[in-house]
Amino acid sequence: MLALAISLSPSVALAARRRHARTADAAPAASASKDAMQAPYAEACVLEPATGTVIFEVNDHQPWPTASLAKMMLMLIVAEKIHDGSLKLSDQVTTSRKAATMGGSQVYLKEGETFSLDDMMKAVVVHSANDATTAVAEYLAGSTDSFVVMMNAKAASLGLKDTHYYNVHGLPPEPGESPDVASAYDQAMLAREMLKYPDVLRWSSIDTAPFRGGSFVLRNTNHMVRTYPGCDGLKTGFYNEAGFNVVATAKRGGLRLIAVVLGTPRVNLTNFRQASELLSQGFLNYEMHPIAKKGSPVAQAVAVTGAETESIKPIWASDAGVFVKRGEAKSVLKVDYSLPASVAAPIKAGQQIGTAQVTESGKPVATIALLAPAEIPKKGSIVKRLFSFF
Repeated sequence: MLALAISLSPSVALAARRRHARTADAAPAASASKDAMQAPYAEACVLEPATGTVIFEVNDHQPWPTASLAKMMLMLIVAEKIHDGSLKLSDQVTTSRKAATMGGSQVYLKEGETFSLDDMMKAVVVHSANDATTAVAEYLAGSTDSFVVMMNAKAASLGLKDTHYYNVHGLPPEPGESPDVASAYDQAMLAREMLKYPDVLRWSSIDTAPFRGGSFVLRNTNHMVRTYPGCDGLKTGFYNEAGFNVVATAKRGGLRLIAVVLGTPRVNLTNFRQASELLSQGFLNYEMHPIAKKGSPVAQAVAVTGAETESIKPIWASDAGVFVKRGEAKSVLKVDYSLPASVAAPIKAGQQIGTAQVTESGKPVATIALLAPAEIPKKGSIVKRLFSFF
């Protein structure tokens, strides 16, 4: 029977990551070898992304062949560049001769054929198309070799120590070449970073989509978007030596979890069943206990001097909650406000007024900014107010 370790941790972004100890009846660690392919999986990891808390792990720091999970790094880099404005979804990506000759999963691009970046990314994420992946990588970096350098630089900047890429698509290596590798933990942390960008889940949650004017239909390789309630991503990967890999994420009742399962044997849908079980155990045993909602007022008022308004109630700058074992939140959580007795006008909307400190069993776990809810102008002089009537 699957068991998840019990621990408490905050859900705000400033909280530090904690690792839970694997319980005695959890699945035993398997080595990244052919022997591992006889187990339900070679590696696994379940992570709560707001805090980076690992709630379940099996052998999760062993480098393992990524197969098409390598495309997750391309997804992240593209999503980041769309977010910062250096790329647009409407950008036109032209297929090179190299891209058109890619094997494996593909959308049969022809040399010179052009599609929008958004359509190409749907082909990459939904259909795991190697030809579209190559075309996008070349569009961004000029060549696939240059894009691999970008991939490894990004992995290093994220602290993914068990990760190394040799190609952009994750196809099996040719004789004498090395495979792309990443551990289950690194894949979970990469997924955590990807979730910051809405385009990632917009692509990965697609079940089916038309391509090339509807003459080709993209169908998501991640069966869990169809079969597991709340699942909206992220990516699959397979070749013989890697086994079946999946990085899945789902959200239920305000709680999002990421499950990584690597190296399941060649048994139909085993990776999806294992990931579904891990997610279900996480949702069954844990919850995101809400403390406050972004934009809601705190209970404590602050006096305002030099204005018509006498006082304000600051608002929370962000959602705040605590990731806890179900039923264990009330006795261990406390919120204290650090607010001045008064604040002088003029005050800008969104101006920081103070902070709220969240403690867990007496230990500080996070600090959240408290903001002014609206602009408050300075009270005018008597002469100025008199002239305002004329």
